Amino acid sequence: MALLDVKNLGISFGGLRAVDSFHIEVEKGQLYGLIGPNGAGKTTVFNMLTGVYQPGDGKITLDGNDITGKRTIDINRAGIARTFQNIRLFKELTVMDNVKVGLHEHYKYSTIAGILRLPSYYKKEKEMNVKALELLKVFDLDKEKDFLASNLPYGKQRKLEIARALATNPKLLLLDEPAAGMNPNETKELMDTIRFVRDEFDMTILLIEHDMKLVAGICEKLTVLNFGQVLAEGNTAEVLQNPQVITAYLGE
Repeated sequence: MALLDVKNLGISFGGLRAVDSFHIEVEKGQLYGLIGPNGAGKTTVFNMLTGVYQPGDGKITLDGNDITGKRTIDINRAGIARTFQNIRLFKELTVMDNVKVGLHEHYKYSTIAGILRLPSYYKKEKEMNVKALELLKVFDLDKEKDFLASNLPYGKQRKLEIARALATNPKLLLLDEPAAGMNPNETKELMDTIRFVRDEFDMTILLIEHDMKLVAGICEKLTVLNFGQVLAEGNTAEVLQNPQVITAYLGE
């Protein structure tokens, strides 16, 4: 059984059919790519998978559980975390506190304990600090733990966003154009980071990306969207050589 199984997913905005009959199966531990020209509907798919948009039709199953149309918070609790094309960090919080935001669902204390600073509050805060620092060390961000997120270089902000997503302890990590705005050296480092995350955390990853060098270098399988419909799917090398895919990207 696939970890993520999506069947006949669709959504319309007014009279525009943005995504139609979308389907995908992502196996546990896979590094899977969702690609396509600008405006093909890729981020719209991510928004339906994470509850930002409610699908008009179709079914989304995560690890055997139907999550179609559930709230974003419930989908996150079920095991999906994501990053965004435009980085969405809490820029005026520290690097450490950004990761702790992702941990709060798993380290809880009562409002009273927080207000009165009871022992249970300090215990949970200490546990979160330890866990957050462990994640930051994975991404070589521990030395910047007290920096404001806004003061990190662009590439490290991308890493911090991934670290915060992993703090929610997901089963499936969605990366929306993680290499956007990166130079070649940063992209190479990102590729290594994504591979490391998959292997170290036994993580399943579905990513949207326009950098074909990154896609070809790390993705095992691809689905190609064009005008909201699946154009091709299969092993990465075969899909990238598909004449229809080449035409969709380069034109006639």
